[in-house]
Amino acid sequence: MTPLAALLADRIRAGGPLTLADYMAECLLHPLHGYYATRDPFGTGGDFTTAPEISQMFGELLGLALAQYWLDLGAPAPFVLAEPGPGRGTLMADVLRATRAVPGFHAAAQIWLVEASPVLRDRQRQALAGHAVHWADRVEDLPDGPLFLLANEFFDALPIRQFTRGPTGWDETVVGLSPAGALQLGRVPVADPGLTAAPGTVVEICPAALPIAAHLGTRIAAQGGLALILDYGGWGSRGDTFQALHHHTFADPLAAPGEADLTAHVDFRALAAAARPAAHAFTTQGTLLNALGLQTRAERLAARLSGPALQAHLAAARRLTHPDEMGTLFKALALYPPGAPTPPGLA
Repeated sequence: MTPLAALLADRIRAGGPLTLADYMAECLLHPLHGYYATRDPFGTGGDFTTAPEISQMFGELLGLALAQYWLDLGAPAPFVLAEPGPGRGTLMADVLRATRAVPGFHAAAQIWLVEASPVLRDRQRQALAGHAVHWADRVEDLPDGPLFLLANEFFDALPIRQFTRGPTGWDETVVGLSPAGALQLGRVPVADPGLTAAPGTVVEICPAALPIAAHLGTRIAAQGGLALILDYGGWGSRGDTFQALHHHTFADPLAAPGEADLTAHVDFRALAAAARPAAHAFTTQGTLLNALGLQTRAERLAARLSGPALQAHLAAARRLTHPDEMGTLFKALALYPPGAPTPPGLA
């Protein structure tokens, strides 16, 4: 039993079962034993690989899309260029490299990263050496001004609650203890959570996500900008998507608290609704990247490669966009000012 598992078991004995939201929050963010507080989970040596780590093309194309929309909105200066959950800083580094030739973009940009982990802040500082970078603990702490924000695989790690519609009411999934004292999943009856679903349906909600989306929508509608949110999920939430990743494979989410990444699919419809009055556009990651010119960019890079490097490059392009890989599982949601043009790649 990991140290965090022992702490959680004591907490359950004292106060009863934990909601999935409480369990996820402790596993990911506990200051001494939490997953993100104690390690760098990215890349081949970690537990998962995100799109920016797969290929530089991901960040380059999204960065140029942000810069084009900045121009479309009249090149406001100064503006906040932000990324929540920036991992190792790879995505922001690619954005800044791709946009360095856009006149006035870097001079007007105030770079902000939303990151709580001291370990990852150190990695980001190294990746973005030479740039003036600021850090915030929460999206709501970003300074005022037009906001151009990229959120890649940020919302999927926010804690969820999971409900199942029974014949006569609702049950909530909780983490309790087995007779032998091990962590185990169970269900407890709860008051009507205000959801609509047929009996037998599992519905997940993310209480932490909606205030963030509401803040982004209100701010962008009032002050201008663009938020591009990319993550796995769908338009609506149905089914059990709570999962753990350890060393790039699915794992038991209760087996080693604090040692594995815990995530759930993102409900983009709920994010878009919470973000009103901002306008929104929605598509798949593959459709967006192809519309932004990924295939053309891939061909140009491929012309300078050969052998294993070329094969790895082609595999990365396929992984980002193909329907059998990340192309349709991952979605893209844009939040932008009402009445403004539709952002690049989303028309």
